[in-house]
Parts: sequence; structure tokens; C-alpha cells
Amino acid sequence: MNRDEFDKVSLRRHLLAARKALTSEDVERVAGDLAEVALGLPELATAGTIAAYVAIGSEPGTRALLDALRERGTRVLLPVLLDDNDLDWGTYEGPEALVRGRRGLREPGGARLGVSAVLEADAVLLPGLAVDGRGMRLGRGGGSYDRVLERIGKAGADPALVVLLYADEVIARVPEEPHDHPVHAVVTPDGVTRFTA
Repeated sequence: MNRDEFDKVSLRRHLLAARKALTSEDVERVAGDLAEVALGLPELATAGTIAAYVAIGSEPGTRALLDALRERGTRVLLPVLLDDNDLDWGTYEGPEALVRGRRGLREPGGARLGVSAVLEADAVLLPGLAVDGRGMRLGRGGGSYDRVLERIGKAGADPALVVLLYADEVIARVPEEPHDHPVHAVVTPDGVTRFTA
């Protein structure tokens, strides 16, 4: 294990412990604030298709945002975790159409669109644990979204890449490995931070 991999493991542990300390009321309140801030992003306001995810546990909540996007007429794609940790995609048809997936994830119950469906997205909302001042994102370590970002890059697609976080998860530095990709913006309840290459 190289130094950055080790640093990622210890940083993930620290950030997950902080999230675990949050109450369900904290998570619910932040979800509403995040939705309000995110809905003001021009990248989301003009997007015809957005790839997103359903937050679970103490992740910054996404349900209010997903419902608001759908009400706007935006096509929302949600991931379906495959056996190899890659992501297939389905269309969000509302909370009642979600089913329990692998690892406790909430996934769309309808037709599967294939792993390349994400290439149709004008914006991709990425889960994460932290983002630094360069736009480098720290995920949970499963590699699912690394594959998504690699697929987007290889296809030459250029969706807006946005991470939803708690305010204290925008940090000074995220350990970086060669396969890591920077994001364009991070949304917290306090506002939006944008990154330039």
C-alpha cells in the first residue's frame, strides 16, 4: 500500500466517523439546504439529463433534490451496482419505484439502460467523502465512480461533475492517485465552490 492509499484509508475512517455522529435530524436539515443550493446551479438548471444517486445512511441527503429535479422535467438517472462494482443505470421514477439493491443501496426498479447510459448526462452528481481545493474527490474506495469517470473521459463526454458534501468536508488536501479525476464543483449547505483546471 503506497502512502496516498494509506492516507486515503485513514482519512476515510475519520470522515465516516464524523458522519456517523450526525443525527437523522442533522442529515434531514442538510438535505433540504443542499437541494436549495444545488437547484440554483446553472449546470443543473439547464441539464436535460442528470446522473445522480440516492444517499443512504448519514450521506448528505439527495431525495429532496432528486424529486425537485424530476418535478422540473429533468431526466434523472440512478446507478445500479453490478456484481463487479461497475454501475448500470436506470431512470428515477419517484421514491415509490426504488428498490433495495446490493450493500443497502436504493436503486431504480425499472429497466436497466446499460453502463454507457451515463454518457447521456449533462451533469453527474457524485457521492464523496471530501473534496480539496484542487477539486480532487475522495470516494468510499469501491472504485465504482472511478470507472464512471474513466468511461466519461474515454468517450470524450464533458458533463458537469458535482459533489454534494457537508461544509466541513471541503478540506485542504485529498490524497491523489493516478486514476483520480478532479470535479468541477462541490455543493455544501453553505454554497458552491467551483474548480478550474
